[in-house]
Amino acid sequence: MPPLKKVPKEDIIKVTLEILKREDMESLNARRIAKELNCSVQPIYHNFENMEELKQAAFLEMQCIYQRYMQIASEKEKAYKEMGLAYIKFAKDYPKYFKVLFMNKTNFTPESLIDNDDIGNNIIKKGMESTGFSYEEQKKFHVKVWIFTHGIATLVATNTVKMTEKEIDELLGTTVKAMIVGTKKG
Repeated sequence: MPPLKKVPKEDIIKVTLEILKREDMESLNARRIAKELNCSVQPIYHNFENMEELKQAAFLEMQCIYQRYMQIASEKEKAYKEMGLAYIKFAKDYPKYFKVLFMNKTNFTPESLIDNDDIGNNIIKKGMESTGFSYEEQKKFHVKVWIFTHGIATLVATNTVKMTEKEIDELLGTTVKAMIVGTKKG
């Protein structure tokens, strides 16, 4: 019997993510990953208890990629707007990852989805700097902005519409400004 090929856990996750850039999570299986790695399925099950554990590791790595987009945006001058644009850019750059992270069935309300996410709290704080709203006011306002931003991101991720970065920037900027004015008048 030939010696077993050693495949590091990181390589398995990397190949899994490459597959998930092109395919949905449901199409993922050990044989498919092993084929890409040019090995048997044994290294996969040596490094991961089962496919669910590997899928969870891939999911966490997708979250890290998304978090990097948001972290970079949070450090920019107009952080609140930039974070919305980063959310949409992530959807454009990684449509399959976006679908896995943000387009699957959950039991969350929009408020609880934001509350359940450290990035959501950071966005609310950055929004407060832009709007002058209290934390609670900004949280309520942000739910509306997030629903609008998520709509654009979903349209971009699914290739339903083609929009340039400039068009997205203008649409998000003018709409959120109008929303701020409307909220302050309301």
